[in-house]
Amino acid sequence: MRVIKNIKEMRTFSDAVRNAGKSIVFAPTMGCLHRGHVSLLEKGRSLGDVLVLSIFVNPLQFGPKEDYASYPRDFNADLTLAEANRADVVFSPDAKEMYPDGYETHVEVERLSRHLCGISRPGHFRGVATVVAKLFNIIMPDTAIFGEKDFQQLMIIKRMAQDLNIGVNIVSVPTIREPDGLALSSRNKHLNREERKAALCLYNAIKKGKDIFESGVKDVDIILKEVKRVVKAEPLAVIDYVKVCDVDTLKDVDIVAGKALMAMAVRIGKTRLIDNCILG
Repeated sequence: MRVIKNIKEMRTFSDAVRNAGKSIVFAPTMGCLHRGHVSLLEKGRSLGDVLVLSIFVNPLQFGPKEDYASYPRDFNADLTLAEANRADVVFSPDAKEMYPDGYETHVEVERLSRHLCGISRPGHFRGVATVVAKLFNIIMPDTAIFGEKDFQQLMIIKRMAQDLNIGVNIVSVPTIREPDGLALSSRNKHLNREERKAALCLYNAIKKGKDIFESGVKDVDIILKEVKRVVKAEPLAVIDYVKVCDVDTLKDVDIVAGKALMAMAVRIGKTRLIDNCILG
């Protein structure tokens, strides 16, 4: 496995792969890898010839009061996991390499960024779209793999790739969960034992909403009332949002007709966690 930290070297490597007639599959991450990231690598390994994993904690997607400095990092463990799961390259530039002095260009997917996490994290998805566009231009993958836990991010990247005519096939993988249901996240490492137990309220609320919907209830107000009740029953939980929205536009809906996304963001102590499921 090769570790590349320089943009020029990464582009030279990608050019050589493409000139050899081989395909590149790309899994972008911010590191602190877990089994959810392993699922990206496993899927990616089956979709092309050369598998590239990026590890880059992107400062542009963190707000001034968010956890950029304390975001969990364990580069050596990440390299071990990446090599064990047959990544060919780990691309890990530093912030100065990606955003040199004088940098001033950004990418924004306007409408999809106005909903869900975009309301409480203004500028977050501009940072996401910018760094992913840069990574696509540097690595030049044929296929890129994203997790469905970050559903809004997935939709934004798909729209960006389509709107900017970026010739990358976007593939998603389902959310990976702990045995008790908690969605895997690098931020779970911030949870102490009590908070880890409290975090199960997200999964329990997701299950409750899905059960109500599958019993025949299509009225979103009724579904959300019960979902919020489950979260609020946990003293350590503070709701950022709980919503049911259109799977394509992410606009709130009143009635579930066909498919809808039920999504939530909840703070457990100082840690903000997200989860979602598709209804229908």
